[in-house]
Amino acid sequence: MRDTLSPLSELEPFYVDGQWIAPAGAELIPVVDPATEEVMTSVVQADDAQVDAAVAAAKRAFDDRRWSGMSPHDRSRIMHRIADLIEERLEELAVLETRDNGKPIERSRADTLSSARTFRYYAGAPSRLTGSVVPVDGGDHHVYTLHEPVGVAALILPWNFPIMTGSFKLAPALAAGCTVVVKPAEQTPLTMLRIAAICEEAGVPAGVVNVVTGDGRVGARLTTHPDVAKVSFTGSTEVGRKVMSAATGDFKRLTLELGGKSPNIVFEDADLDAVVVTAMRASFGHSGQMCTAGSRLMVQRSILDEMTQRLAAAVRAVPLGDGLAGGVTVGPLVSQEQREQVLGYIEKGRAEGAEVLVGGGVPDRPGFYVEPTLFTGVRNDMVIAREEIFGPVVGIIPFDDEDDAVSIANDTNYGLAAGVWTKDLTRAHRMGQRLRVGTVWVNTYNVFDPALSFGGTRDSGLGRDLGEEALRAFCEPKSVVIAL
Repeated sequence: MRDTLSPLSELEPFYVDGQWIAPAGAELIPVVDPATEEVMTSVVQADDAQVDAAVAAAKRAFDDRRWSGMSPHDRSRIMHRIADLIEERLEELAVLETRDNGKPIERSRADTLSSARTFRYYAGAPSRLTGSVVPVDGGDHHVYTLHEPVGVAALILPWNFPIMTGSFKLAPALAAGCTVVVKPAEQTPLTMLRIAAICEEAGVPAGVVNVVTGDGRVGARLTTHPDVAKVSFTGSTEVGRKVMSAATGDFKRLTLELGGKSPNIVFEDADLDAVVVTAMRASFGHSGQMCTAGSRLMVQRSILDEMTQRLAAAVRAVPLGDGLAGGVTVGPLVSQEQREQVLGYIEKGRAEGAEVLVGGGVPDRPGFYVEPTLFTGVRNDMVIAREEIFGPVVGIIPFDDEDDAVSIANDTNYGLAAGVWTKDLTRAHRMGQRLRVGTVWVNTYNVFDPALSFGGTRDSGLGRDLGEEALRAFCEPKSVVIAL
């Protein structure tokens, strides 16, 4: 498949105010294919002046009401057209996503389709974003509420789900009537640049959507810019703290979807065949580079030996390889830096006394690969159970009973997601109530829908992507009181 791909240009320009820009003499960032370690193209490292120009373009478009001033039906029509174009170009976008990121092509196709579905869901929002009439003081006043777009929104994206997370943020921002400046991760900028071109083709006015490439310097400029009213960030907890601190100066509105260390809890009455299949996806899907990865695989002690044997056999069978080959579960990690970080965590696990039962090494081939790795003998106080590894590494942690499972699962700084496996319906509901996370999946894992809000508590962030909560997060509520 690689030989049939359309070549990228030597330099991919960024997009501001309806113009594609590649300044002469600019600092460039190479974009590397993680499966081959080859440079595919380069993008511009935008400087402060270029970031300021993007924000200024978005502010002019907002102040001119180029987008929010359209009828809701026209905005809905354009957003449906964006979804149509994503679907029409699904394979092209998916292949580009895999070349850029390394993930299996099947995952890239699903992510791209999810992006189209997200735009379709929010395409209906402009006409359903209604206020209400509020009865007060016996009828002497007519009181109603509005939801107005917050203004210019900065959307700062991660490298693990570029097109999907970008759509999770861009679609509700546009539905609310905001204008945006998008900063894709410097490792994976390519599909979001294509989404900008699709927005342009679909009829989004100039200045409404702007995409600026670069590293953390671009994000830092956006989070402190006085004309940015809202920041929506997905990334590490460490960087999220910096974003939150930077945004406090002028009380920017914030959505932060950060890290996780999710427990995947297996009770003795679970369907173990289903557990093993899904645990492979929850642990190793996208090479473990997921904030929701079920990397704390908690197994009730009464079935620990059986589950360990089943899991070891399953991990040995996990297919590893070039994401474009098809049928692969674990592709390369996104970069050499990420591979070194993951290998460092594997060594920390060994040093603390955990045992590598399967994997733990690097295959002899080009690309940023790490073997699917299964640890046993893991305690919840170990580094590999406390910190987000973001690679194909999972550790088995035993527990005794339901109370013990809850205690271990909640003993973390994170609170993003959890899985529960049981045939006991009452236990399922109890666990759903007792686990301190944003999402609990029971007898399944990693199920998302545009209508279902997603986000976490504690170090996993604040606010929500998706659902009506995301839409309202790009709005400011207003009350209007008229004396009669």
